Amino acid sequence: MHLVFLFGPQAVGKMTVGRELARLTPYRLFHNHATIEPLLEVFEWDDPGFQRLKEEFRRRVVEEALASGLPGLVLTYVWALDVAEDTAAVERLTAPVLAAGGRVDHVELYADVDTRLGREGTPLRLEAKPSKRDVEWQRAHLLEWGREYRLSTGPDQPFPLDAPHHRVDNTDLSPTAAARRIVDLLGLPLR
Repeated sequence: MHLVFLFGPQAVGKMTVGRELARLTPYRLFHNHATIEPLLEVFEWDDPGFQRLKEEFRRRVVEEALASGLPGLVLTYVWALDVAEDTAAVERLTAPVLAAGGRVDHVELYADVDTRLGREGTPLRLEAKPSKRDVEWQRAHLLEWGREYRLSTGPDQPFPLDAPHHRVDNTDLSPTAAARRIVDLLGLPLR
């Protein structure tokens, strides 16, 4: 199986671009809020049970997708690149694919802060992510996380793993154009 690990900061377009990748290719999308939203029905964000189950569900979905013979999976993730625990969690999520001889490509989406602030609160985002419905709080949280964590790579901010990494600036790209760029970068099969 080929795992496309699509990461980047909040409101960069991971789910939307992931949906386009799933539309263009035989790959399936597993976006990060597919685990977050049902768990928030039971637990608070900072509850240890929430964090434990979120990671376990994601890992199990990767394992079952691998076992099912799925050709590819797009998994989205907000990754604090400067937090060792986050990088370790990413390694745990990708380990089953690598152990089975599969391929993992880390694809980073980048967009400037103003673009991301403008994307926060769009109808598609609010429909798929009920926990994001307090748009003003989400915009403040986006800025706070940008100050607190390193959510993107750059010239002086290297990628933390020795693994395939690609960066797509989708500030001015439509979701379809960004997905097509990823298809070309990775040589993904089309439907």
